[in-house]
Amino acid sequence: MPGIFVAQDYIMKKLILTAFILCSYLFTNAQTTQTTKDWRKETLERPGDHIMINLTSDHWSGAPDSISSRETGFSRGLGFAIMIDKPFKSNPRWSIALGLGVNGSNMFFKNTSVDIKSLSTVLPFRNVDSADHFKKYKLVNVYAEIPIELRYSFNPEKHSSWKVAFGIKVGTLLDAHTKGKTLQNANGTNINSYTLKEKKKQFFNSTRFAATARVGIGSFSLIGTYSLTGLLKDGAGPNIKPWQIGLCISGL
Repeated sequence: MPGIFVAQDYIMKKLILTAFILCSYLFTNAQTTQTTKDWRKETLERPGDHIMINLTSDHWSGAPDSISSRETGFSRGLGFAIMIDKPFKSNPRWSIALGLGVNGSNMFFKNTSVDIKSLSTVLPFRNVDSADHFKKYKLVNVYAEIPIELRYSFNPEKHSSWKVAFGIKVGTLLDAHTKGKTLQNANGTNINSYTLKEKKKQFFNSTRFAATARVGIGSFSLIGTYSLTGLLKDGAGPNIKPWQIGLCISGL
């Protein structure tokens, strides 16, 4: 399983690097190549990807095997952002976008307790194989974000055009909590349908910076996000850097 996470992490970094190189090439080429169309004389009603919804598969880079081996199921994220898109007057294939958004990440664990209410200075990830535990258990982090993108549309006159973008998101932590559902004994037999939710932000960095990349066509893009800051505060645990890869649905 750790090998799968390493491969996915490698793909994530390659996606962001590829988008960055492609945008850099396109930007440089646009400044040095004379185009046959004078975009300044065109009146365009280009879709600006003003509303963006991200559905992602979520992962952690830098987590030790004792933690990553406990990840289970489909850890997932959901993000929503409203963006203002400002095309370059000299070449509307290029634009800068700025907005506000919210992003939530749900990391699922097996036979594990993440004690975010611990009085320790280090966040405990406890193995509860031989004790009562929850059948479903997750750690949730929710951020308010300011996303910024440099975008390129291969044909801004068509909504169905190919597009590429890269940027950065600056976020602040709104909520951190764990949630366990359906209590079981050590043998995996259900005891009851008890649900436990605990909230505390003390172990987590309050500010997050993340690099982003998108490549797609029309309203659908493959999106990747890689955190440049650690999930946990210095001294509160390993240098875990969350990353996400998934589908972005955009419009208007």
